[in-house]
Amino acid sequence: MFKLLLTLFAASSVVLAGPITPVAFDVYNPKITSPVAAQVWPVGSAQVVSWDLHSIPPSEYEKVGHLLLGFNENDTENLDILHPLSTGFSIGDGNVTITVPDVPTRDDYIVVLLGDSGNVSPEFSIVPAAAPTTEDETFVR
Repeated sequence: MFKLLLTLFAASSVVLAGPITPVAFDVYNPKITSPVAAQVWPVGSAQVVSWDLHSIPPSEYEKVGHLLLGFNENDTENLDILHPLSTGFSIGDGNVTITVPDVPTRDDYIVVLLGDSGNVSPEFSIVPAAAPTTEDETFVR
């Protein structure tokens, strides 16, 4: 009985081990168009991160995107994967609006768009929010 099962198993594995047809995958690697190099984002401000949709394949249009903040230091991107700037948007939207988090001032921040590949923005700055200003008051004595 064991010999029969072993023979059947061996025969079926030969039949099932035929060539596998390769599957083509579309990889969409859009250029991030905003932020631009040396742009300045104040903490707490609303900013639009956008990317080029010019050559998006139809299969990529509905992919779910994630946007991460990072900074370049020591040849690494130092991505904050625990606190994404945005998640769950469609890559086909072409942009997402985020609120700039309260992070240390730096001039080497980047955003990374994740869908089926990672796309990195140029470096930009995040600075403290501007202090509220009051108009000069005239005092009457």
